[in-house]
Amino acid sequence: MHGPQLFISPAGEPFRAPPGAPYPIKAWFDGADANHDGALSRDEFVADSLRFFAVVDVDKNGVIDGFEVSNYETRIAPEIIGGMAPGSMRRGPMGQGPGGDGPRRRPQGTNVLQGAALFGLIAEPEPVMASDGDFDRRITKEEATRAAKTRFALLDTDKDAVLKLEELPKTPAQTGLRPGMKGKGGGMGRPGGGRGGGHRRG
Repeated sequence: MHGPQLFISPAGEPFRAPPGAPYPIKAWFDGADANHDGALSRDEFVADSLRFFAVVDVDKNGVIDGFEVSNYETRIAPEIIGGMAPGSMRRGPMGQGPGGDGPRRRPQGTNVLQGAALFGLIAEPEPVMASDGDFDRRITKEEATRAAKTRFALLDTDKDAVLKLEELPKTPAQTGLRPGMKGKGGGMGRPGGGRGGGHRRG
């Protein structure tokens, strides 16, 4: 992999690593694994998502508003802006249009990768806005919690109620894809995940 490496957690948190270093998914996984048993339970997964929710919720009022979304997109994870199609960052929950009922696996045909979908485990161009369940452009803590539970269920492909690093799919970026390139499936259902360090927070 050439150049700086980026992983976007399911909640939208960026993790970066220099060229040649292990892919930084492990930095996220180890931080979320609160009891350090090598597996993420749903409670740990949700707690990690809410920890990052609090980071984005700058004024600490329990709601991520439009100003905080803009801060997220321009200051916290500006990489997701590159290569985005017009309007694609304002789709419905979990990367779907209005009426979407949860996150989706990456389609098995070819698809143009955009935003965070290139660097994450789930095909969501903008994970923070994807949690907006009622489309009011505000994300409450309750909405973030529901989104985290839905994402966990999607990633828990063997339904054993835990996520293990070696069971997680590789991100498209790990396979060498770049913004705007077409992927063939990618992500969901493919074992991998990488090992080694990285920075706990972007």
